[in-house]
Amino acid sequence: MQRTISQTISFDGVGLHSGKPARLILRPAPAGAGIVFRRTDCGSGTPAIPALWDRVVQSPLCTRLVGADGVSVSTVEHVMAALVGCGIHNATLDIDGPEVPILDGSAVPFVEKILAAGITPQAAPVRAIQILRTVEVRNGAARARLSPDDTLRIEFTIEFEDAAIGTQTKTLNMSNGSFVRELSNSRTFCRKADVDTMRANGLALGGTLENAVVVDGDRVLSPGGLRHADEAVRHKMLDALGDLALAGLPILGFYQGLRAGHALTNDLLRAVFSDPANYRIITCNAATTARLPGAGVHAGEIPRVA
Repeated sequence: MQRTISQTISFDGVGLHSGKPARLILRPAPAGAGIVFRRTDCGSGTPAIPALWDRVVQSPLCTRLVGADGVSVSTVEHVMAALVGCGIHNATLDIDGPEVPILDGSAVPFVEKILAAGITPQAAPVRAIQILRTVEVRNGAARARLSPDDTLRIEFTIEFEDAAIGTQTKTLNMSNGSFVRELSNSRTFCRKADVDTMRANGLALGGTLENAVVVDGDRVLSPGGLRHADEAVRHKMLDALGDLALAGLPILGFYQGLRAGHALTNDLLRAVFSDPANYRIITCNAATTARLPGAGVHAGEIPRVA
């Protein structure tokens, strides 16, 4: 059965890159509606923006969706990861600014409120995208790939010169509450040198040491240090899950990312959907539904955040 949130919940904060304040309100939606954003500050006639891969205008720093009239909403990846990781198929997201609030830089604030609000089953079957053959895209040394699997698995490798990050690899089966337990509290991260460059170019204006892990060589500058020794690669997996959610339906496949970012994952979805031989849409039986992200998840699986 499809699922939506049981009641309206809201989040207030600033955008990581714009520094602009915004309120994001998540509302229940009927079966089959999918995930849809609405810019409430742009007038009642502003078209809604479906959270879909073909609405993405690519950016290396975040995922930005653009509606039919050019109105956009950016940095959607963390809330999208939270929704799919909690097994939410249908929701309307109202926002009164151009960028989703960054909150603490992870997805756990979204997860906490979604699970506290409750989840309502809906009288409609879950459909999923089954990957039928391997599809891969590359950009220099970066690579992203989807291959057939009976559930969603994610493998990610990152390589950074800074000793505080270095080379990290992690693989997870995303069934059930794996996202909530293993990835949801991992924060966005960056190198201090990159922060300085971004700010000089008018970006990362809302970033602080409290909503991002900032490293400089072998030092972690953010108070309290890391939440996980491999927090950086966990966050890249969180981002990948949020970007894959823009397929519009759960994916049954094995995603592998090497140095991949938002743009490359979107390139991968475009490559998958460019050829109908790459995939098929199935109606999930009970066994398949039980293997999807978020199936059976509960608040007790939320990791504690210091």
